[in-house]
Amino acid sequence: MKKSILVSACLLGVNCKYNGENNAQKKLIDYFESHPDYCFIPICPEQLGGLPTPRKPCEMQQSSQKVLTQDGEDKTFEYQKGAAEALYIAKLAGAKLAILKEKSPSCGVHFIYDGTFQSIKIAGQGVSAKLLSENGIEIISEEDLDEFNW
Repeated sequence: MKKSILVSACLLGVNCKYNGENNAQKKLIDYFESHPDYCFIPICPEQLGGLPTPRKPCEMQQSSQKVLTQDGEDKTFEYQKGAAEALYIAKLAGAKLAILKEKSPSCGVHFIYDGTFQSIKIAGQGVSAKLLSENGIEIISEEDLDEFNW
């Protein structure tokens, strides 16, 4: 039986980033193509939460834990909804692992941006990463792949 792994869709080359582009990781794509014993399930929590692509960039505000656009639009509901949908998919698929995009307000595993829109990263987890982790899904970022023991 194949092992299911959730993967941030942008890492697999899907154009779902806020700016309509992707964060394709060739090493990750090559790994997936050479390991048919895994079922890689691409997810974009922002899209699952109802946000369009492209969309305004968002960052998590540390004081309130809200996810806002630079001009102050509150997108927390959409990020929470997307996280819940990602968790639902993980449970349906029996996924025990998720490979997520570091620094994203949704998928950041170790770091997110600080909410000032000045590209300052701080320790913290994105909304989806946190929910998946709290529900027993192991989370790693694309930056952890070299150290991960498959």
